[in-house]
Amino acid sequence: MLRLYRAPWSTNVERVALALAYKGIAFESVVIGYADRSPVVAVSGQGLVPVIDDAGHVVSDSHAILRYLEQRWPDPPLFPAEPARRAELDLFLDWFDRVWKGPPNEIEAELAKASPDRPRIAALSAVMNSRLDLFEQLLDGRDHLFGRDFSAADCVAFPFLKYARARAAEDTEAFHVVLDEHQSLAGRPRLAAWIERVDARPRA
Repeated sequence: MLRLYRAPWSTNVERVALALAYKGIAFESVVIGYADRSPVVAVSGQGLVPVIDDAGHVVSDSHAILRYLEQRWPDPPLFPAEPARRAELDLFLDWFDRVWKGPPNEIEAELAKASPDRPRIAALSAVMNSRLDLFEQLLDGRDHLFGRDFSAADCVAFPFLKYARARAAEDTEAFHVVLDEHQSLAGRPRLAAWIERVDARPRA
């Protein structure tokens, strides 16, 4: 049986959890603590989650895991079959991690300083919210980010964008606090509805 190495509140693990539930894949969880990453280091040679172990085939990194799950269990699909559409989705996944995540990461780093640059934080916050408008536009006339059906795009973006709606009191991760405090759903009803819709989906 497939094994998923995970940690509490991990956004990247939630990406994989959404995909596993969508595909109906049976698995077992290995929950690691942030203070002791030795179980995941032992299996993957590094300490980051998620990691999956599929009968000795070990895959790390949430994007790589989503692609592996798609190849191993193609139905129901998370990626389009049509090559051009698939390339478009691949570009979105790359954009989200390389570009979209930049401002919240920079805010987190700024807040960790003894004297944070508040105007810079405000400017970065404005960038974050302007990018929420892109999602609002993307969801015009569709239920999910890449059309009618749930896809890898939803898996990748939802665990981060959901903080625009709420954050659990027990979730005190600094990055998640930034996502909570610097994203607003005001004037973005389609994005709010999408977050609610994906949040209602089962998680593995």
